[in-house]
Amino acid sequence: MATVERLEPDPSLLAAGGTVSNARATPARRIRLAVELALLFVAAPLAMDRLVHGEKIPIFVALLPVLVVALVLLAADPTFRIRRELAQGFGWRTLASIAAVFAVGGGAATFWITHNHPGWFLEFPTNRPETYKRIMILYPLFSVAAQELLYRSFYFHRFGPLFGAQRWLGVVLNGLLFGFAHIVMESTFAIMATAAGGLLLAARYAATRSYWAVFIEHTIWGWLVFTIGLGRFFFTGVSNTI
Repeated sequence: MATVERLEPDPSLLAAGGTVSNARATPARRIRLAVELALLFVAAPLAMDRLVHGEKIPIFVALLPVLVVALVLLAADPTFRIRRELAQGFGWRTLASIAAVFAVGGGAATFWITHNHPGWFLEFPTNRPETYKRIMILYPLFSVAAQELLYRSFYFHRFGPLFGAQRWLGVVLNGLLFGFAHIVMESTFAIMATAAGGLLLAARYAATRSYWAVFIEHTIWGWLVFTIGLGRFFFTGVSNTI
């Protein structure tokens, strides 16, 4: 009779909001998860880059297959509940932390723009106000929502067993992979900036298990990027020179 692999819950593992990821995976399962992670977060971005720049397919359309795979895997996982994930809130201390980091980092980014590239500052909302308004509304609903589901909720829940008690390793790898995903932007600055942002969001999610905390933090940073003139590195459609 075949032996059934038994995976007991382990609260020390990184998990999605309120749920506990599968614990202490066997070596064979760790290998499967590692291969799966490499395919979804390394091979897929490379394929997306080729599709976007070679086949001229829109970025969001190229991302859809990865999102579908992630959603199917989550739906098939009995330890994950999307309702529980979305019900996980956060307290005022987290909100204060988000605001403080944004004030310091956003202030520094704005200072750098106004002193080194003053022509970029507010060019998007000033010269293309209608497009800017649409971006401000649609960016959180489509881009941020999908990215946080994939890179935070799915990543930490699905691949938590790979890191065990080494929580920092999962956070650092998440940041690096998030930056790598932006190779499609063909900008070293975009890759480095999103890696730093991914590290911040990964640390926030690991600490709070709150999808809404990282959704809000990701959104306000994105709004800032498009407002102060850095959008040219992340989406060529916002560049006033195109």
